[in-house]
Amino acid sequence: MSFQTPITIKEVTDSIRRREFVLPAIQREFVWDTNQIEHLFDSIMQGYPVGSFLFWKVLKENNTKFQFYDFIRDFHEKTNKHNRVSEINKDNDLIAILDGQQRLTSLYIGLHGSYSYKMPRKRRDNPTAYPKRYLYLDLLAESNEFDVKYDFLFITEEEAREDNEAGVAHWFKVGDILKYEEPVEVNDYIFENGLNVLEKEQARFVSSTLFKLHKVIHQTPIVNYYLEKDQELDKVLNIFIRVNSGGTTLNYSDLLLSIATAQWKKKDARKEITEFVEEINAIGNGFYFNKDFILKTSLVLCDFTDIAFKMDNFNASTMQTIEDKWEEIKEAIRQGVHLAASFGYSESTLTSNNALIPIIYYLKTIGLPENYYILQKHEEDRSKLKKWLSIALLKRVFGGAPDNVIKSLRKVIQENPSNFPLDEIISAHKGQVKNFTLDEDEIDNLLTSKYGNGRTFTILSMLYPTLDYRNIFHLDHIHPRSYFTRPKLKRAGISEEKIDKYLDSVDLISNIQLLEGIPNIEKSDKPFKEWINNKYPNDMDLNFYFEKHYIPQVSQELDAFLEFIEQREQLLREALLKIVL
Repeated sequence: MSFQTPITIKEVTDSIRRREFVLPAIQREFVWDTNQIEHLFDSIMQGYPVGSFLFWKVLKENNTKFQFYDFIRDFHEKTNKHNRVSEINKDNDLIAILDGQQRLTSLYIGLHGSYSYKMPRKRRDNPTAYPKRYLYLDLLAESNEFDVKYDFLFITEEEAREDNEAGVAHWFKVGDILKYEEPVEVNDYIFENGLNVLEKEQARFVSSTLFKLHKVIHQTPIVNYYLEKDQELDKVLNIFIRVNSGGTTLNYSDLLLSIATAQWKKKDARKEITEFVEEINAIGNGFYFNKDFILKTSLVLCDFTDIAFKMDNFNASTMQTIEDKWEEIKEAIRQGVHLAASFGYSESTLTSNNALIPIIYYLKTIGLPENYYILQKHEEDRSKLKKWLSIALLKRVFGGAPDNVIKSLRKVIQENPSNFPLDEIISAHKGQVKNFTLDEDEIDNLLTSKYGNGRTFTILSMLYPTLDYRNIFHLDHIHPRSYFTRPKLKRAGISEEKIDKYLDSVDLISNIQLLEGIPNIEKSDKPFKEWINNKYPNDMDLNFYFEKHYIPQVSQELDAFLEFIEQREQLLREALLKIVL
């Protein structure tokens, strides 16, 4: 391996476009955001070093032995964020990138492509939520940001045109610099766009900026790289691990997945795992599982003794077993996520993804019964399983290092395979630091949970065991939060000494109920007493509502709010004690 003669950015991006530079299967995917790309271009313009690169020359007789991927050109946060398998020219040698793909992809996107990310407050299924943005450079003035000189920004063509017409900026599409092979063509652009008639200092900045951009892209050989020529995959993989595993920017699961990709024989591990992650994250109201979760769960489901997330546990033998059992692994995980969704969980309320692993293992142990999560014959078993999951989440049993807990639970399930062994699990972990029992002090602590806290949903779901969580339920303030501002409380006649207590208590779980989506929309910000009397005009319906939602028989007026909170907290406490004890 030796240092080679540096090359220009244009030479690099042209080679990427021609598929002469590709990404090996052991590379992770592109993860940089627009801000990082903008800063990279500013660093290049300021003459800062951008680091060295490590390339691997793959001879044409070997380029079909390995899997290679194209660089992403038009990144789209929703529809195009995964590298595609490259259609390589089998008659040519290739250059595979071992180190530097984030920087090179950023250069490629900035000069040849675009970046589409979701606009805030727009739904994912809105086709206008992901406008195509190109990298632009403002030629009129330096950036106002700290430690940044040149104002690079990803914006839409419409935004650039509007700013240019208004004269607040002159956005130059960075990729257009590739059209100007000679410096004189840059000068032509300046004259054709009237940028030469600006005030002297501004015109000088325009000229120096655009000529500098042309120089750093076309002329200055700033891409310094080492070239590895060895054709042995084992050696190349070792080099890759040495280069990448020590940094914080490389996710460890990406490295493990890279190794899996290189070792699977029949399937494309990266494609299989990344697509499966997207599939299960779309179940129900959406989750946030990642590749770590899939790889860890695979180790558990394959009954490996050591399930630690370390390199030695992902050797060729292990990965072959996972590949052979991949369809069963996927189905078990899929059913486990469907079950969690049927319990009402989603990304915001499932506070530990690892808590699902024992459940997934249990489903695999009982043979992955079809529609387990909805069939009535499994209702009692699901009830025990849900109770265990609730306690596990509330006690944060899977925080820190969860491996020993997972292995212990796996052992109990193996020894009791006929139905979910809730009692056996509780007994096996009694007296341990990580156990599955809640005492009175812990319940009192849980009742201090507030709206927005991840565990609040779990507590309420224990209190509402008969709800069909396939419907949409909202965490609803019983006394609407909109009334709890200092001016409104004063106007309602609440004394100054009580206002702080009102404000401190409005988000407590004792003022939160689980309410179906439509009734919650109907309720909106109506005062509780007004809504309850209109919704349930007869006593029988009203009493049923009170019992179902643990509403105390006290005044529903705002001036009785503190008494309401105190009484409802006591009702919740008594109910939780019955459930867990």
